[in-house]
Amino acid sequence: MESATSVPAANIPIAGFMDVYDVSDVERALGELPPSANEALKSVYEKMIKAGGSRFTVKPSGIPAMEALYQDLPNFRPVLDDIRKHIALCTDSNDHMELPPLLLLGEPGIGKTHFGRRLADLLSTGFGFVSMSSMTAGWILSGSSSQWKNAKPGKVFDTMLHGDYANPVIVIDEIDKAGRDPQYDPLGALYSLLEHDTATQFIDEFVEIPIDASNVVWIATANDASRIPEPILNRVNVYEIAPPDHEGARRIALSIYAEIRGSHDWGQRFPEVPSDAVLDTLAQLGPREMKRSITNGFGNAKLDGRSEVLSGDVTENRAARRQRIGF
Repeated sequence: MESATSVPAANIPIAGFMDVYDVSDVERALGELPPSANEALKSVYEKMIKAGGSRFTVKPSGIPAMEALYQDLPNFRPVLDDIRKHIALCTDSNDHMELPPLLLLGEPGIGKTHFGRRLADLLSTGFGFVSMSSMTAGWILSGSSSQWKNAKPGKVFDTMLHGDYANPVIVIDEIDKAGRDPQYDPLGALYSLLEHDTATQFIDEFVEIPIDASNVVWIATANDASRIPEPILNRVNVYEIAPPDHEGARRIALSIYAEIRGSHDWGQRFPEVPSDAVLDTLAQLGPREMKRSITNGFGNAKLDGRSEVLSGDVTENRAARRQRIGF
């Protein structure tokens, strides 16, 4: 599936270290807090000191094995090809792994968010997720001032503080559905975060201490590029993701079936591979619907006393899902 390369394949990345913040800055800020200071801010400073400012960084010795991603996500091949190129560039140098910000454009439910999670699994650097469709507050990425009631850090800082790596994958889901409040722009922080030089001194408004977020791997998803500000589009590599063909959809369904089966103890009671009839039925759905249908299929089979999912178990009943539940 992958083309030949002179760089050896590697499954486990080599990890170095880098400082994402200066602990002395945190100690100084903690010592200068007045008695009336926000208790949550004090707690965050204490966590920062305890965790230390150093994080692992991924430095692959070779291109990680990506055959499974090519097999399971056939409509993402152009994205995977470019990711391999960027990883190859750092394999025989002292540079940290760097991937450009990605924007995945395509119709709903074709697997864009699933791709982000699979890439995070491949890189093993941690995963952050922000759904912009349900967020209108400008602080979701950059935090809110500690002077405000119920203030807290943003998603970027939170991912860096609680993670082990300096280069986590952060997915900004449905970026085109972000609220358009000019006073509290939810996307405002991305103007600096998506630029390597300015991301090295990113300041969360709650913590007010610079962190180095320049190694974050950004993946944004969207259905409509026209709803995304031009400065954001200029900072990302844009990929238009087409729906998979029938055979590609079957492979995606098989991957999702295996993922659900393998993540639950009860899954071991079911075959490793479903029947062709099940895969053909699932191939008519988008990946988002596949996941729901497969989960329901396992449940339907169990209720019927079977240890194998049949085609009827995974048939989507859209009319039933649209019915209003009430009394």
